[in-house]
Amino acid sequence: MTAVDLNHTKFEAEKIFQRKRLFGFAIPAVILAYLTYIFFAFDVEGLAGRANWDNAMTLASDSWSHKVHVTRDNRSGEISYAVEGERKGRYPEGERPTWVSGDEVIVVDLGGDHIVRYLPQNRTEIEIPDFPLIQVQAEGRTLTSNLPADLPDWISASDRRIGITTPEGRITLTGARTEVFNYFAGWELFWFTLDSPYHGHGITSIVFGERIDPTRSNIAGAVSDWWNNAMWRHKDVAWAIGETVLMAFLGTMGAAMVALPLAFFAAKRFTPIMVVRAATRRLFDFVRGVDALIWTVVLARAFGPGPLTGALAILITDTGTFGKTFSEALENVDQKQIEGVSSTGAKPLQRYRFGVIPQVVPVLLSQILYFLESNTRSATIIGAITGGGIGLMLTQAIQTQKDWEEVAYYIVLIVVMVMFMDWLSGWLRGRLIGQKD
Repeated sequence: MTAVDLNHTKFEAEKIFQRKRLFGFAIPAVILAYLTYIFFAFDVEGLAGRANWDNAMTLASDSWSHKVHVTRDNRSGEISYAVEGERKGRYPEGERPTWVSGDEVIVVDLGGDHIVRYLPQNRTEIEIPDFPLIQVQAEGRTLTSNLPADLPDWISASDRRIGITTPEGRITLTGARTEVFNYFAGWELFWFTLDSPYHGHGITSIVFGERIDPTRSNIAGAVSDWWNNAMWRHKDVAWAIGETVLMAFLGTMGAAMVALPLAFFAAKRFTPIMVVRAATRRLFDFVRGVDALIWTVVLARAFGPGPLTGALAILITDTGTFGKTFSEALENVDQKQIEGVSSTGAKPLQRYRFGVIPQVVPVLLSQILYFLESNTRSATIIGAITGGGIGLMLTQAIQTQKDWEEVAYYIVLIVVMVMFMDWLSGWLRGRLIGQKD
């Protein structure tokens, strides 16, 4: 090799190394520039400044705890006690929490020396350690209090509403009513509501103890009261989960049945006519190019809300995806197997049935089972729009902005449902397709 060739080779090598160094610096610089753009374009700093972490902590605590409301109607003077403030969770007549006492003066002991007193004539006294005694008088729609002008962060006050938030609970006062919220860990009334004879009984006393309800056996009565729990609605939740799974199943299987015959028209090996092949492929592009949520909105306007609308939305979108996948699998089938079936005198449909379908079945089933699992998650969101399934119940619970333990309950059920569908699809894949050890 001459000196000229050596110099040329060295020059080319230096160019390659320089290009690699350039890429090594350019790619991180582009990523950094993009992240900087996102920081300013999305106003990340302003978003962090506007975030209300106290509300976030309250919502987080509500997801694993419950609160008992002690409410005084300032118009009638009636005192009510209810879990989560719901009529379905109201204490029976003559019963109240153990931390509430008194007759003329109702004393609410929140713990930690936090005391609230409901006095006659719509007066309220609130004792909080290391803070002066708070006195509030409700007159019509106006509140009069002895609160100082300089208030701590945990008190908000006006002449119409006073809110006090402490580690032991919350107090809200308006002209119409005075309300105390006492928090406790756990999902109260998850098994039995207060009007059930089985409330307060453990599983041992229900299974092995004496009959609690004379009209029913313990196990049958307990199961019935749990199933028909008016607050947690276990029966409605089970039905909603069934709707969600059925929505995903109908949409996925319907799409597979529609896409398979159409895939033959999109495969060049089976459809030599280019116009037919191109039209079928563009149809697949169109239906899968529009997201299932958009199809849900369109179909809801056409057919009204309901689980069937969500299933149709999944069917339309997945038809395009399955059609593309199936047609590509058909393009790669082994011609020798088809020729072997043809040598027996098989007709065209028989050649497809015994020479083509067995080759693509593993790909088809693998895709169908994967999309069945994925669509179970999608059906939750679609159900929130079309008015069906567990997605609707989750949306309703979020919109109420009060029962976040129910939101947590529904989210846990959705996760369990997805995990079950993941296991089921894997088991079916192993049984139908086979799996290697």
